[in-house]
Amino acid sequence: MGRGAIEEIEFRSTGQPLRRRSGQARAAVPACVSKGNKLGKTFWDARSLWTTFVIAVFLMLSCMSGWGQDQTPPPAPAPQQPSQQDAPPPKAPENPPPKPPDAPSSSPSENHPKEEGSSSPAQAAAEKTKDLTIQAAEETRKLGEATLLQLRNWESGWLTGPYSGRSRPLLPLEPKQRRQIYLQQTLVTPETYLKRMFVAGIDQARGSPHQWDDGWGGYAERFASREGQFIAANSLAALGNAALKYDPLYDECACKGFKSRLRHAIVRNFLTYNRTEEELRPQWALYGGAFAGGVISTAWKPHPRNAFAEGGRAMLGQAGYGALLNFFIEFAGDINRKLGAPR
Repeated sequence: MGRGAIEEIEFRSTGQPLRRRSGQARAAVPACVSKGNKLGKTFWDARSLWTTFVIAVFLMLSCMSGWGQDQTPPPAPAPQQPSQQDAPPPKAPENPPPKPPDAPSSSPSENHPKEEGSSSPAQAAAEKTKDLTIQAAEETRKLGEATLLQLRNWESGWLTGPYSGRSRPLLPLEPKQRRQIYLQQTLVTPETYLKRMFVAGIDQARGSPHQWDDGWGGYAERFASREGQFIAANSLAALGNAALKYDPLYDECACKGFKSRLRHAIVRNFLTYNRTEEELRPQWALYGGAFAGGVISTAWKPHPRNAFAEGGRAMLGQAGYGALLNFFIEFAGDINRKLGAPR
């Protein structure tokens, strides 16, 4: 460095640097002074390190003492003395005094008062549901049996219409009775319409008359034609039977055996009783009404139509249909008994 600059010299014990002015010559430093300065610097450094170590040890011991105080477990709670409420009840004497002989014994419900209510609410609800299900099933079974018996009792008016039973005496009919029979055979019972619907279905399958289409419109036309023809024929037959005093009802045979009953069913389709209810006469009114109904039906059927041919076909239909109907009436009771329906 230049002489004009301020030079720092070694530290003394005071720690302040000595400066000299520019231009002054550096004074010679004795050897003893140089060595002393070095020893003083070494002692100062050692004392600083020792002081720092002591302070660090003191801080560490202080932290460890505080941590030990924090980790001290809390004191255990003092044991509680049992209260009178928590104390067990006094034991009953081992040998209780005997009951008097006339004292009534306690009932099971008194000895076990909680057994009746021991079942849970879910179990009680399940038992109630089970009982209701059993009752509903029983009512459904009874209703099904009644409905089945009613359906199986088919001769009461669904297929056969009114007739005279086997045990019913044959008596001359009054005008009021004839009017009721006419309504039942013609208008007010389901069997009159079911029969016409069945016959109209046969006509639909055969395509007769062929001028009518094969859809629902054609079936409606065929049903209306059959119903009109039947009403005309039955009305004329009822008028004829009333004029001739003939019986319009079929009577079940009082005989026994399949052949005898079958012959009675076929013969009664062509013969009926007169006013005496004992003598048989030809069914003039029945077949005359069938013929007239066939002739009348040509008024709405598509042409060309032969009136006499239509009347003849109507009479043949009455012969076949009447014999089949009498067969059902005659043996309907036997069929129902086989099915389990009451007679």
